[in-house]
Amino acid sequence: MSGQYLNTLSENATRFGMRLQETISEHTRELGIARATSSAAYLETPADEKTVATIRKQLDGSSDREKLDAMKRLVALISKGRNVSSHFAQVVKNVASPNLEIRKLVYIYLLRYAEQEPDLALLSINTFQRDLADSNPLIRAMALRVLSGIRVPMIGSIVVLAIKKCAADQSPYVRKAAALAIPKCYELDPTHLPALLQIIIQLLRDRSPLSLGSVAVAFDAVCSTRLDLLHPHFRRLCRMLVDVDEWGQVQLMGLLLRYVRTMCVRPSGAAKGRVVDENLGVDDAQDEELDKDVKLLLDSVEPIFQSRNPAVVMAATRVFFYGAPPSYWPKFVHPVLRLLSSSREVERVVLVDLLIIGRSTPHLFSPHYTRFLVRSDDFTQVKKDKIRSLLQVLTTDNYTAILREFIDYADDTNDGVASEAIRALGRCAAWIPESVPQCLTALITMIKSRYDTVVSSAVMVLKFLVQTQLSSTVPIGFGSTAQSPLSIIAHLARKIDDIRHEQARACVVWLVGQYAGTEEKGPGPEGIAEWAPDVLRKLAKSFGEEGVLVKLQVVTLAAKLFVLSPSDGTVSLLSRYVFSLARYDVNYDVRDRGRMLSSLLAGIGLHMNGVESEERSGVVLRREQVRLVLFEGKSGIMDEQDSFLDDEKVLVGSMGRVTGRFMRMDEVLPDWLERGVESSLRDSEDDAPLAPPVPTALSSAGPVKNKGGVPSPPIVLTPTGVSRPSSRNGTKGQWTDLNSFYAENEEEDEEDDEEEEEGEDEDEDGEENESRSESEEESGSEPENDVTRKV
Repeated sequence: MSGQYLNTLSENATRFGMRLQETISEHTRELGIARATSSAAYLETPADEKTVATIRKQLDGSSDREKLDAMKRLVALISKGRNVSSHFAQVVKNVASPNLEIRKLVYIYLLRYAEQEPDLALLSINTFQRDLADSNPLIRAMALRVLSGIRVPMIGSIVVLAIKKCAADQSPYVRKAAALAIPKCYELDPTHLPALLQIIIQLLRDRSPLSLGSVAVAFDAVCSTRLDLLHPHFRRLCRMLVDVDEWGQVQLMGLLLRYVRTMCVRPSGAAKGRVVDENLGVDDAQDEELDKDVKLLLDSVEPIFQSRNPAVVMAATRVFFYGAPPSYWPKFVHPVLRLLSSSREVERVVLVDLLIIGRSTPHLFSPHYTRFLVRSDDFTQVKKDKIRSLLQVLTTDNYTAILREFIDYADDTNDGVASEAIRALGRCAAWIPESVPQCLTALITMIKSRYDTVVSSAVMVLKFLVQTQLSSTVPIGFGSTAQSPLSIIAHLARKIDDIRHEQARACVVWLVGQYAGTEEKGPGPEGIAEWAPDVLRKLAKSFGEEGVLVKLQVVTLAAKLFVLSPSDGTVSLLSRYVFSLARYDVNYDVRDRGRMLSSLLAGIGLHMNGVESEERSGVVLRREQVRLVLFEGKSGIMDEQDSFLDDEKVLVGSMGRVTGRFMRMDEVLPDWLERGVESSLRDSEDDAPLAPPVPTALSSAGPVKNKGGVPSPPIVLTPTGVSRPSSRNGTKGQWTDLNSFYAENEEEDEEDDEEEEEGEDEDEDGEENESRSESEEESGSEPENDVTRKV
């Protein structure tokens, strides 16, 4: 019996809980409180005929809750890329809905499909014009935003009038919307430029920081070259910069930077592309002549380095880098380095900007080279940029630690990162002579690697170092004899069978041919190093299996060895054999190279058919001339990898710094003027000195006059000094504790009471004398004097 009772009780409790949950859900839905899963449900709305009919029915209904549900479904379908323009007529009817949420969604829908349905969109123009006078500033701003977003040219005049009206609105939010609507109107119809220009001039006088950033956007879009309009507003904009919103600060700093580079005197050392002296410090800024308006901009931008927005920090860095002398540049070092640890995406962008900055100021970031060390979880491009950054900050003090990092990065799983690290070793050896032995040891070790990418990169770097050593007037200081250039070439020649990468083999073959000549008498052919003919013999055997790059270098090697030793029979036979193979090769480049070189060598005894021709047409070159053509005709030094970032046209903050090519919206800064414009043009009422405070009198009845009729000076309420309690005799009170302070105050109060009592007695005597004199006058008797009274 008890068990049945418990079952009944549990069933009733379950039903009660379900009913309670349904009731709560119904009430919360009526109140507009959305659950966490409701938004996801709208995104899962199918676009079938049943759903379309349901949405149409809800829009035509009278319930605000159903209309709001239908609009949410439509916006969700728009976000998924579905075409829901068929509901335009039903949506337009709700443009004047009293429900603010419904109206917001209707405005979003109209912005999306107003261009496709211009006739129906024009039906709602009157509603938007009425909303411009609504008491809610949010409604006014939204109405202007939609009105300017309807891309119908015939309403251009109406949009201009609406912008002009909202530009004078009391709400700064509405004025901000007016500023953002100016570029849309100008893009729709450029003939409205004069009217829009007057609105921009009006908005430049705005005192609210909320709208100034949008005004800068409108200025850049409509009249970016009319920087003269900023003359009376420049100093006020600089002072208000710190109060502008974050993205407005980015736009406003870009505008002010262009202004100072166009209108102000160029600071010393602020030109682009100049490499500054490492010994130049911040203290040297005091000795430089700096325009006061440029200094005002720099002082206004400096607090913005503390912003949490990376775009704002980089915009401030851009102002200092392109608008300040080099002595100011250390101020942006720590703020920019702070961004490297914010997020991986921000780090990707900031690193490229640092590469651009580092071209002129590598010494600024040298003490902070540990911030550029590669992490295993970095993006591939981030790893490459960090390696380039480490190269920029390389000095004689930190090269040992950075070299160890490069050697470690050569084992990276990504071939591009490994190649970049190995190339960095070569550049380090070229820039820091003390690092050559360590770099050569690491490169020779990498040749033994089982990875073709590592081997090929190491060979190419060795080729660069060797050729630089043998060809440059200021050679690299190689260490021991085992690391001399010819020893390295001989080592590579003996390892030719182990080098399988096509480009690496071609580099080795080129080195062998270029530096095979020797004046010493050795075991090999006269005038040729002993290891050179053996390389030609090995490659002649595998000529048909080699790549195109290797074949071209093998043919060139055969020609060079024949020129160096035309009398040696072995070299002559190997050369003829190689030229015969090249003559019938499948690649036309190899055939052309063989035909050209065989014709060039015919004048010194190389004949493919083995029979010397009696007559030969054309110019016949001597051996010295052929040798000059083959060995000195073309330089094969491997230049450093060209980078798009090395172009001085790429500026900090441009999109081309990330994409690797020039973008359409990249900004080009104007050049500095040598003298600038007159500073008085920037004078305004805000710069006038403040007037002294007007003294405030105790009463408004006018000045008090003394006995002579001369008005006495009014009593000023402004204290002239620090008021301190003092004793009655004018000396300052000396208190040791709170009790002594109270005791002295009690004595002063007693003295004040006694003075008040004496004053009351005097007042009473005076009243008695007055009453007595009045009574004598009434009786007609004269008052007796003292003498009569005595008599």
